[in-house]
Amino acid sequence: MTVERDAVLLRIFLGEDAKFHGKPLYEQIVLKAREAHLAGATVLRGPLGYGHSSKLHTTKILRLSEDLPLVIEIVDNDEKIKAFLPILDEMMSGGLVTLERVQVLHYGNHVKRKPA
Repeated sequence: MTVERDAVLLRIFLGEDAKFHGKPLYEQIVLKAREAHLAGATVLRGPLGYGHSSKLHTTKILRLSEDLPLVIEIVDNDEKIKAFLPILDEMMSGGLVTLERVQVLHYGNHVKRKPA
């Protein structure tokens, strides 16, 4: 059985070396999203990418980069994502953020769990 609903996908593109108060920015964003009780967040690490500087960031041995590209994906309803944007704005000093409307399909048991 599936349950459908409309949602918003917040996608954040940044470098692995980005910091917020001396800690990895990607970790801080996910923790803040969890604090805000957003439905879910995932950090994806890219083996190759570039941004506005056009500098390649790669995992290749000859061009070893410690600042690999990361994408954070957060999904929830429009209202909760919009409420999260000011928090994100305070944390971001660079990077790219996109928003897109998505249709979410939930599979399996839909028991609501309490946040840990």
